[in-house]
Amino acid sequence: MTRPFDIATRRNIAERCAEFTRLPASDTPTALRRAAVAIALVEAEAPGETALLLTLRASGLRAHRGQWALPGGRCDEGETQVAAALRELQEELGLNLGQEHVLGSLDDYPTRSGYLITPVVVWATASTAISPNPNEVASVHRIALEQIEQPDAFDFTAIPESDRRVIRFRHPGLCIHAPTAALIHQFREVLGGRNTRVADLEQPVFAWK
Repeated sequence: MTRPFDIATRRNIAERCAEFTRLPASDTPTALRRAAVAIALVEAEAPGETALLLTLRASGLRAHRGQWALPGGRCDEGETQVAAALRELQEELGLNLGQEHVLGSLDDYPTRSGYLITPVVVWATASTAISPNPNEVASVHRIALEQIEQPDAFDFTAIPESDRRVIRFRHPGLCIHAPTAALIHQFREVLGGRNTRVADLEQPVFAWK
């Protein structure tokens, strides 16, 4: 379904995020480093529709270069996940958004590379300009929410290295894997009012380091 980029859609997504019950944080100490990403909602390439921002990481980055990702990164010491997601949006894409733009947060996702990622859903205004940092972002893309809600947008496959399912998000000409695919998949499920868990979805082996 097409989701107009308007106040009604913003309100509807905020309500869906409020209805979503995040998994409680574990009391068990973990060696995973805290990180956060932004599911940043903007106007799509097709005027009047809502999209999320997806980036292709710059080739000069030390880790996960050339991979598809939601804007984000590790949390600084003493920084909340929401603050980290907003900071990373500014550093990577030049988007200066505040707490008033935050609609909610989804489940933490543990990665094979040693991070515990918190997805933070934020809404940008139509006038917000995007200015990618070339040191971090090779390109930025607007993925219409209508595309992630297609029945065949996601599929699952198996790998010999794990007994967990590998999730893939299929966008025209692209095949995007977890963690990004898993986080987008959970957001798609939240849009549909479903509390679907994704922490057990596997990443491809090339993303384990």
